[in-house]
This record gives sequence, C-alpha cells and structure tokens, in this order.
Amino acid sequence: MRQQGRSIASRLLIIAWKPNVLHRRRIGFVVSKRISKHAVMRNYIKRLLGEAIRPYLYELSNDIDVVITARQQIIGTDLSTLAQEIETLLRRAKLLAAKASSYEQVERTKVDER
Repeated sequence: MRQQGRSIASRLLIIAWKPNVLHRRRIGFVVSKRISKHAVMRNYIKRLLGEAIRPYLYELSNDIDVVITARQQIIGTDLSTLAQEIETLLRRAKLLAAKASSYEQVERTKVDER
C-alpha cells in the first residue's frame, strides 16, 4: 500500500491511502507483534482504532482504501487521544473537509435543539 499510495505518520499511527475503483471505502488496521506479543492486546487496539475512526467515516471519499498502522507508543493510549490523532492525520492528508470535528458537530446540534 505505501509503495503504491501515499502515507502520513505521527507518533502513534501511520495512515496510508490509495484510490480504488470499487466505489466503496475500505479501511484496514495493522497492529504487529512488535507492539504486543498477546493477540488479545493487538485485537483490543484494533477495536479502539475502529471506534476512533467511526465519527469520520462519512467524511471520507467512497473510492479510497485506507490502512492505519499502529506504532509502539500506542500502548496505553485512550480512545479520545486516538480519535484526535486520527482526525489530525486525516486532515493533514486532506482526506477530510476542513471543518469542525464530528464530535463538535454533534454537541452543537444537541445544544441548538435545547
């Protein structure tokens, strides 16, 4: 993926992306054994990454493949930090529109309804 597409990295994550011709979005997560020898921990990190990217899915293009690779420093990171890191990387990669985060939009909507 990284040889054919583009990638961007931070302290916690590497995000690689490439257009596809399937007209549907595909997202994958990579957590290597270098991060943890225990499959339970690797799967937990993958679930956290999936939950962290969920609010930004509707802003991603439908014809793109994205691979999110975890780095060693991800151990012990919480969900809100991961969500912020993913949003930052997606914006730097220009894969998201430059507007308020999804969490902020939901909160604004709830405040406006009151």
